[in-house]
Amino acid sequence: MTVEETLMSSLDFAPLLASGLPPGAAKWNGLAKYSFVGGNNDGELVPVDDLIAAMSAVLKREGKDLATYGLASGPQGYRPLREFLSAKLKRTAGIACTADEILVTSGSLQALDLVNGILLDCGDTIITEAETYQGSLNRWTRLGVDAVGIPLDRDGMRMDALAAALDDLKRRGVRAKYIYTIPTVQNPTGTILPEARRLELLRLSRQHGVPIFEDDCYADLIWNGQRPPALYSMSRHGGVIHIGSFSKSIAPALRVGYIIAEWSLLSRMLALKTDAGSGALEQMVLGEYCPQHFDAHVPPLTCGLRSKLETLMDALNEQFGTAAEFDDPKGGIFLWVKLPDAVDTMKLYQAGLAAGVAINPGPEWSTDKAYGRSRMRLCFASPSHEAIRAGVATLAEVCRREFGVPERIGNVQRAQASGPSP
Repeated sequence: MTVEETLMSSLDFAPLLASGLPPGAAKWNGLAKYSFVGGNNDGELVPVDDLIAAMSAVLKREGKDLATYGLASGPQGYRPLREFLSAKLKRTAGIACTADEILVTSGSLQALDLVNGILLDCGDTIITEAETYQGSLNRWTRLGVDAVGIPLDRDGMRMDALAAALDDLKRRGVRAKYIYTIPTVQNPTGTILPEARRLELLRLSRQHGVPIFEDDCYADLIWNGQRPPALYSMSRHGGVIHIGSFSKSIAPALRVGYIIAEWSLLSRMLALKTDAGSGALEQMVLGEYCPQHFDAHVPPLTCGLRSKLETLMDALNEQFGTAAEFDDPKGGIFLWVKLPDAVDTMKLYQAGLAAGVAINPGPEWSTDKAYGRSRMRLCFASPSHEAIRAGVATLAEVCRREFGVPERIGNVQRAQASGPSP
């Protein structure tokens, strides 16, 4: 081979790749025509004009601080944003913390990574809700961590099942590293853990010496605006790490999350957060926008989301009838749907995608893949009302073709069975 041919030949990187990598990502081909996946929000409800005004104001006033890593606020994040969070969380969640107990992160995913980074080793055990966030499940799998799933009911994690799991681990000489929970608008079920269960969760945590990892990313999106106090605020003996995000209340693309923990933990996380600081512009804009507008922004956002949820539930009832089972969630942007056992939602996902409909198949959101087999998570925030109806109709056609479910439209079936109204 000549020198010229050698230079033009491509180098094979395959034998050079590190071991243990996850499978390669698929190429991005755009969103499906009817997309019910991900945590996307309603683009019409992003406060674009106010964000533009906030950016202009803060850049004119403090733009020169962009020349300094951390905006001269230090590695924990833009101080005005942390001060807003301190006041807001005290008012809404009962959390009494200072700005110095808050670490701003690049979304809640980085928060997950930092908490896992200081607590988890390969072979460790954690406890989680049996139906939970896919991003957390994937991280535990990659870390080689055993996730013990606790079943939920309409009020969230069952405390009797948690107590039994903790007792079982103790008998086997295993101490879980933490109890991971999404207690306030759970993902994917939309439940809210009542205050009595929160107290019992904290009691069990203290009894067994297992800390709580509280993920509160959806807590602002409650239909009635009323939430129980955060676990972090209810714990009088510490032992709780709290994370949150602006992704659902403002916009997911901003990638701004946060961690609340005592300094002994935050200092360890900061040693792992080697990104020279999360995005400065996003923090500056939120630090300017939120004190003036956040409280006024959330009610119309939740009102708009609730309206879309009602459209989705109505469309499912119309197209699937009794074949689609679900509880009315108490907030958030997801509906967790149970289809008949004959339906494999992993296969439905593939067939639906070919028809232009994207869903999140249940096994990806459950510690028990068999339990999740006939379930699916639908995000209703992003598509329009018209797209929700059309997408559900298309999904029903695909499901009928692939699994014979439903046999016919549920509402028509019920109307025929009951006869004309008296």
